[in-house]
Amino acid sequence: MTTDELARIFKDRYQKAPKGRVVTTIHLFGIEFASALAGKSIKEICARADVPVSYHTEIHKGIRLAEYVSLKS
Repeated sequence: MTTDELARIFKDRYQKAPKGRVVTTIHLFGIEFASALAGKSIKEICARADVPVSYHTEIHKGIRLAEYVSLKS
């Protein structure tokens, strides 16, 4: 998956996040796409998604959680 594709998905999820659940949504993005995000610049993905670059920390938290959790369908 390309950086642009990840940025588009991230932007869409960020914009559609329910009020009060933005950070949770960002963590879930990191969990779901952990393998696709490996080796990519998370700050660049944030910038391309027009999301504050400071959220890269929250994506990294999701990536680290990915090995311990699984998403419900």
